Amino acid sequence: MSDSLRGKFLIAVPKMKDANFFKSVVLMVEHGPDGAMGLVVNHPSSTTVARALKGHFDLPENNDYVYTGGPVEPAALFMIHDSQELDPTENPVVDGLFMGSSAAIFEEVIRSTIDEKRDIRFRIFSGCSGWGPNQLEGEMERGDWLTVDAQSALIFAPDAYSVWDSAYQSAQAAHRLLDLDCQHPDWN
Repeated sequence: MSDSLRGKFLIAVPKMKDANFFKSVVLMVEHGPDGAMGLVVNHPSSTTVARALKGHFDLPENNDYVYTGGPVEPAALFMIHDSQELDPTENPVVDGLFMGSSAAIFEEVIRSTIDEKRDIRFRIFSGCSGWGPNQLEGEMERGDWLTVDAQSALIFAPDAYSVWDSAYQSAQAAHRLLDLDCQHPDWN
């Protein structure tokens, strides 16, 4: 695979048996010859952001949950946010969305939303999804994943449990050979 999947969604096909990725939608953050890294965007954990960051920040308890980004480094926290001015050196993963590039940026995004009451959208993930060199390419060749361009609306969807259905339908439509209104739609 010569093209980078950065900024794409990997959508697990229904036959995916790996419990970490069953009905998962993974935002690809990095992809190159040395491997790949992504964040599962549709698996909220039972831990609120306020509880996860307690002791570091005084956040109000609400319905913002930490998402399980994948099985790699489960104790590490990762962030996706929409403030380019706080992270000017970072290239967007998706148009208008950035991966918190450092602990300082992570803290700045949180403090900006608390202290300055700025309207910054962010999502926090525990762990990430990772693949070694050529590992993801092998899974793609085996047919484990579909791909489509990532959409920030799905990354921040209020109902995380509907994200896989939406992304899967989008991927099916993008890879359809014939229009649904054709003489034999079952050929798709």
